[in-house]
Amino acid sequence: MKPVGAPPRSATTAVLALSMTAALLAGCARFDDSNSSPFTPAPEVGAAELQPTTPSETPPPSDPNAPPPPSGPCVDPDPSVIATCLDVTGGLVALPDGQSTLVAERRTGRIMEVAAGTTPVEFARIDVDGSGNGGLLDIALSPTYAEDRLLYALITTTSDTSVVRLAPGDVPKNILTGLPRGATGNRGSIDFYTPTELLVLTGDNGDPAAAASPDSLSGKLLRVTSLSPTADPPRPQIALSGIGTAGDVCTDGTGNIYVTDRTAIEDRLQRIDKLGAVFSPVWTWPDRPGVAGCAAGNGGVAVALTNAKAVAALSTDTDTGAVSAEPTLLVQDRYGQLNGATSSADGQILVGTVNKNGPTAGPTDDRVVRVPFPGGGGGGVD
Repeated sequence: MKPVGAPPRSATTAVLALSMTAALLAGCARFDDSNSSPFTPAPEVGAAELQPTTPSETPPPSDPNAPPPPSGPCVDPDPSVIATCLDVTGGLVALPDGQSTLVAERRTGRIMEVAAGTTPVEFARIDVDGSGNGGLLDIALSPTYAEDRLLYALITTTSDTSVVRLAPGDVPKNILTGLPRGATGNRGSIDFYTPTELLVLTGDNGDPAAAASPDSLSGKLLRVTSLSPTADPPRPQIALSGIGTAGDVCTDGTGNIYVTDRTAIEDRLQRIDKLGAVFSPVWTWPDRPGVAGCAAGNGGVAVALTNAKAVAALSTDTDTGAVSAEPTLLVQDRYGQLNGATSSADGQILVGTVNKNGPTAGPTDDRVVRVPFPGGGGGGVD
């Protein structure tokens, strides 16, 4: 594959190397409770004991023009939560304005625009079939989004898995159709590798044999170079085979591609370098914490863990891509099950929750959460 000139989803990829390296120099952790402390203290709930005031302790008068504090069932007191009361989330991507994020609702087909301190608004809606873990799986901005306002989405219908393109005021147009779908295992992801090449990650659709077969597009990482709507799109090139339950595909802005997936024996993170060489997994998780969304930069990768309810931060060698230390866990057990991951404009990680997939959803789920990294910004990531 050709090297990339610029990061596809965020202009801040270079920062990740500094922040993630700083985080991991501070120490490594295993999947236990040793790194489960959040970076921001949890809010204290309860009525404070009323004390009599003296003249010197009288509080200053309130500003009559100040807006009232937010209230209501969808207000989360955690300042790291930037969106609440969403349906089960799919992928998400930061907008170029540096303030807003688009997040997919997997089951409803809605794409919601969210920002801190505002109510989520519907940006677009696509007809999808959300059964078998399908639906609106992922979204990606056109590399020239600021000019063309185009958005790409990976969806499942009643008959297949497809890539569609959305333009303002228009209906979705098919870019790639006929990808397999099954009763289960319909997860997937998309990301731009270059301005003219879209990466599409498909799951095994519940059939590991199909993932290994060159005749099937199940369980593959695909390279799509025909990005114009057409009734008969060409068959995409296969870049990687043998994917289990698809997690995510992300790039580091220097030409490396990272893929997460789950197999029957382990979860794994794989890498393809800028020359197209496929490497054996750079990291595996035999305890299968449920790898999901990933966000990469030059020198590190962040991976959302659904079952472990955390974000794993891995430091990678800038020359070899190797991971030499166990991942550090961030925000473990604080927000529940995590899925999609991307970067914010200020270089922090944004993740979406999928707690409504199960019986333990909280009153403000599902949410989009900003995850800070130790030592500062947190890194430009995909």
